[in-house]
Amino acid sequence: MTPRRVLAILALAELLAMAPWFSASAVAPALVRVWQLSPATTAWLTISVQLGFVAGALVSATLTLADRLSARRLVAGSAMIAATATLGVASSSGITLGIACRLLTGAALAGVYPPGMKIAAGWFREGRGWAIGILVGALTLGSASPHLVRWSVPPTAWRIVLIVAAMSAVAGGLLVLLVPNDGPYAAPSPPFSLAAAPRILRDRAVALANLGYLGHMWELYAMWTWIVVFVAESERARLGAQADVTARAALVTFAVVGSGAIGCWLGGEYADRRGRTVVTSVAMLISGSCALLVGLLFGAPLVALAPLLLVWGVSIVADSAQFSAAVSELAPRDYVGTALTLQTSLGFLLTCATIYLLPLVARAIGWRWSMSVLAIGPALGVWAMLALRRRPESLQLAGGRR
Repeated sequence: MTPRRVLAILALAELLAMAPWFSASAVAPALVRVWQLSPATTAWLTISVQLGFVAGALVSATLTLADRLSARRLVAGSAMIAATATLGVASSSGITLGIACRLLTGAALAGVYPPGMKIAAGWFREGRGWAIGILVGALTLGSASPHLVRWSVPPTAWRIVLIVAAMSAVAGGLLVLLVPNDGPYAAPSPPFSLAAAPRILRDRAVALANLGYLGHMWELYAMWTWIVVFVAESERARLGAQADVTARAALVTFAVVGSGAIGCWLGGEYADRRGRTVVTSVAMLISGSCALLVGLLFGAPLVALAPLLLVWGVSIVADSAQFSAAVSELAPRDYVGTALTLQTSLGFLLTCATIYLLPLVARAIGWRWSMSVLAIGPALGVWAMLALRRRPESLQLAGGRR
């Protein structure tokens, strides 16, 4: 089987397997009504997934599961657990069991996302940035898919969205088993070591790459989580508070989040040619500008608002895979696995804060200008990546194309 065919199968498998991620967020308006949730409690539907992912990633790295087990089987098994947990949310009668199932969903998806990238890296030596960009694009589209399902069903049929996401994860888990092996270039990652963390954190170049990643993550998941509410509130401001805008908000959210797949492909394509600091800085400059400008079009017709949101959707994730690639190139070779685990864990922990913060900001200043606080992250991220570009270690990036 050729590497490109493997990538096609793997990308489709990951697209399907990642559907549970935003499945509960997609039906949040229905859960707010059925479970009588406050805005802060609603945020935990996504925060719990982030925390579960962090816990799952740390456990997987500590036990070196991706090294001791076949990465393909780990992805398949984890996808089945995520599907079961998503069905648990559908059958839950309240927020307590729902949050527990969402924590389990996040932990399981930690066995889908990173091992999937490991398989892609194992099949590609040349064009690895492009291959990982394609894979992250598929993950992005898969994460957005529940919003498309939500748009296509009545509001009272919210359980269908969760069931479809669960069945999608099952299909993705089975599909990945068609990949014959973990690839001719597969190499085991070093086991996670707490003793290595201080050494990594003291490395100036790695610290700057991580700071850029944290700036990116400050914006990304808060935007993905709350853009459906922003669009709905914008439409209500235009049409009236009683207007039924749930379906159109779900469709716009699918388009905005799903458009990130294009950004991932472009980011992977150009980072190997133009340099990682260039691509990440340009992407964050564009996405941060969108965060500042989107309030100007709040309440405007979707024909005016949607194009800006689509530009935001493309740019906000175009740099995502390149931060991981940068750390893998800059970190001490003995501790690449530890460095990537630290980066991912810190990033997803930060998203918990911003996901929780944004509705509180909206309550204080209104949804119109709430998204502007997300521009803080890209601004810091651009500074970090340009500072990294000036350091001699940056010549290790992308074969010298820093």
